[in-house]
Amino acid sequence: MSWLEQAWSRATALAPALPVETALATGLVALGVVAWRPSWRAWRTALVLAHEGGHGVVAALAGRRLRGIRLHPDASAVTVSVGPARGLGVVAVLLAGYPAPALVGLGAAALLAAGRPAAVLWAVLLALALLAVQVRGWRAVGALAATAVPVGVVTWWAPAPALQAVAALLAWGLLLGAPRGVAELARSRRTGRGGGRSGSDADQLARLTGVPGLLWVGLFALATTAAAVWGGSLLLGLPH
Repeated sequence: MSWLEQAWSRATALAPALPVETALATGLVALGVVAWRPSWRAWRTALVLAHEGGHGVVAALAGRRLRGIRLHPDASAVTVSVGPARGLGVVAVLLAGYPAPALVGLGAAALLAAGRPAAVLWAVLLALALLAVQVRGWRAVGALAATAVPVGVVTWWAPAPALQAVAALLAWGLLLGAPRGVAELARSRRTGRGGGRSGSDADQLARLTGVPGLLWVGLFALATTAAAVWGGSLLLGLPH
């Protein structure tokens, strides 16, 4: 069997249902990572890459030309695309960023609930490969490599229980991290830091649509919280 066939076999392999104990344990670990400031600073880079990836995907779907994604030293980032300065396409691109990590986490939770933990990690590797084409700067490349190497090792060699635990940890991290990202946006708008009331997605949307930025922040919070609740129920095997 060639390595490609082996990769396909592992990516499509079915695993037993995610044990509730594993779901709870990984959820608690992810909650600790998101709540503790030092670990949050490290994990936030993954959220930022997912955020910018959401902008990039929607920009491409809207017919805009991507110029790249640049990660800044403060772990913020920007996705540059070329196209009309106004219109539904720009609104869609700006809307996509904050919900993107939560939606990726929800997709990961759905795959885990379907018994496909390896597919979660292969999807992460594919997403990282696509991001690598667009990112600019050594910091972003280093962040991608630091994520891709351990995920690749686990994906290729780890047994099913380890795959489940890592995939669940990634899903929880995205699901729980996305609402905190929105909370940081709300705080930055109050304090005027980190783009505050000028460069944030919410305030750019406010200028484009006339709808107050606070309402866009509320929409982001609603979307990410709903995804976290839904994804968490999938991971824990709760009835729907």
